[in-house]
Amino acid sequence: MNITITPSAEGFMRRMIRFNGGTSNSGFRLVVTPGGCSGFNSEFTVEAAPLPNDAVLESNGVKVFLPAESRILLNGVTIDFADSAMSTGLTFINPNAQACGCSSSGTSTDSGVATVSIGSIQRRH
Repeated sequence: MNITITPSAEGFMRRMIRFNGGTSNSGFRLVVTPGGCSGFNSEFTVEAAPLPNDAVLESNGVKVFLPAESRILLNGVTIDFADSAMSTGLTFINPNAQACGCSSSGTSTDSGVATVSIGSIQRRH
């Protein structure tokens, strides 16, 4: 897997895991599907353990659980976290994406950058 997670994104994921009562086995599950102008749509959950067939990407102690399709779609992508007056959430920097005027994941003026709001995160009950 060629996926880069920035320290800002790691910190956000770590906080979300801790907020959801995570243990040492818990991780941030990232599900990516094709679609949207950025090339994909995303959903997030915090899981107690990886689901069957998930790969575990560990970045400075943060576990990210990725299903097979997500691993393929995220190849070469950098995952960052942005917190500004206009938006807060994960940002996917995809050097292979083509620019357009819309995004189902969020908006960005930069080619290949999609911002996904923290509102996309689903809490497990």
